Amino acid sequence: MQYQLPNGKVIYLSIEQFLEMTDQDIQFLMSIDHGVHIVDPFTGSAVENTTYKEFDFSYLPDDENEENNSFDDISLDDIINLEDPTDI
Repeated sequence: MQYQLPNGKVIYLSIEQFLEMTDQDIQFLMSIDHGVHIVDPFTGSAVENTTYKEFDFSYLPDDENEENNSFDDISLDDIINLEDPTDI
């Protein structure tokens, strides 16, 4: 198992070693700068590392079929008047 020390480094322990470890052991491991910094938080994870990802967009509303797109007809010039100093 992986155990992260309070200094952020990770050590690899068996369950027996973890259960027998005391606070003094943890302090000792930190004092000798034992362990490694893990860049990938999923290192050693049980989650399978796959390159193929499938996304399900079926829960999103279908915008193409909506006929109530009132914002498509409004130009930005109608929204912001750049000649008026309060709109800048």
